[in-house]
Amino acid sequence: MKIIVIDDDTALARSLQIHLGRGGHDIDLFHTAREGIAALRAGTYEIAFVDLKLPDGTGLEVLKDLQKCGSNCLAVMITGTQDMKATIEAVRLGAFDYIRKPLDLDAVLLTVEKAGQRLSMPKKKQSALDFAETPPNEIVGASPTIIEVIKQIGVLSESRIPVLILGESGTGKELVARALHDAVSPGRPFVAVNCSSVVSTLLESELFGHVKGAFTGADSDKAGRLETAGDGMIFFDEIGDMAIDLQAKLLRAIQERSFERVGSVKAIPLRARIVAATHRNLESMVASGAFREDLYYRLAVSTVRVPPLRERRDDIPLLTGHILARLRRELHRPVTSVDEAAMRRLQAYEWPGNVRELENVLTRAALLTRGESISAEQIDASLGASPGNRHPAPESLKTLRDAERDHVEMALYATGWNITQTAAMLDISPTTLRKKIHDYAIQAPKGTA
Repeated sequence: MKIIVIDDDTALARSLQIHLGRGGHDIDLFHTAREGIAALRAGTYEIAFVDLKLPDGTGLEVLKDLQKCGSNCLAVMITGTQDMKATIEAVRLGAFDYIRKPLDLDAVLLTVEKAGQRLSMPKKKQSALDFAETPPNEIVGASPTIIEVIKQIGVLSESRIPVLILGESGTGKELVARALHDAVSPGRPFVAVNCSSVVSTLLESELFGHVKGAFTGADSDKAGRLETAGDGMIFFDEIGDMAIDLQAKLLRAIQERSFERVGSVKAIPLRARIVAATHRNLESMVASGAFREDLYYRLAVSTVRVPPLRERRDDIPLLTGHILARLRRELHRPVTSVDEAAMRRLQAYEWPGNVRELENVLTRAALLTRGESISAEQIDASLGASPGNRHPAPESLKTLRDAERDHVEMALYATGWNITQTAAMLDISPTTLRKKIHDYAIQAPKGTA
């Protein structure tokens, strides 16, 4: 096959040329967007490996030019940086694949093989929608499993079909839903409904709304979540916890693309995209009669599986850096890193609570840390306090005085050092709280009154 490589990393480009050349492919190398676009316009290439960042532009500009001139060349984007938005846009613009540096050359050969299979098939019409410039909710990670999730978001952003997001608690299912929303319609409403946190008797009114007098306490008309979502997205979190009778009413709304407020017979159009998520096994629930089969198939037109953290351990350093950057802003702590031993602890742990648990552990460790780096001992102490670790090692335990001091300090940071709110949270008087602050020599961050 005729292949073009557009990358300013001359060593990497040459490596690709040698490796792919051994397979009998004809390889041309270019190192700028301008040269690459000119070559693509003048030549007949079947595959283009394009770096996302080029000296005079971006790989996305090359991809847009390919789309504009109607080339049949399949583009494979390559990058060494974390950029979910670029991945989604590349997929939406028709990129065949998206791979991360450092490149696995055997995986590159597999990509070429898959591209050859695609080229031998009748070409399908691809659409190129304008991608929203609004920064999406960032899904952090470089592992193949998480890159696949990001690519799926790009593909699913081409339509408004229902999507079912599957994954354990704490994996970031709502983050995936928000990223999908931001990729399609960031200016429209995103309405989330937690099916496990609203009493089932109230959820119907929450979803569909009600008219005045529909039931005791309905003093005025109220729009429901389906109506509020408008042309945007409504996200049903933990859909597996929805009561069976309400499942039937939601199914009817999805089938008829309309619904009525409680107490009314006036039909309201359902325009929002339906996205649902669950940590439960809905197929087993269907088999046991706990979840409606017809609703399941309506929701699972397309599914996205969010991998648990233990299946993407290589992403833990990236996630840790991302979380610490946020904690520095929110907690006003100078923590910038974890030491090597601490990172080994983080990557060895099973993470039953997934990314949410990692955030909690790092938050506790950041509050325990006096310097810029989190130690293994602080990670052990934080893991010992985690619900996922019911049997902490004895050496990770602390004295009652130290535990109380850390708890008081965490409460203070949680309320932004509001003495009244912190005292109420700890169920003590403000006077007692001030005494503990003095006794434990707890220092308020700079700029705090």
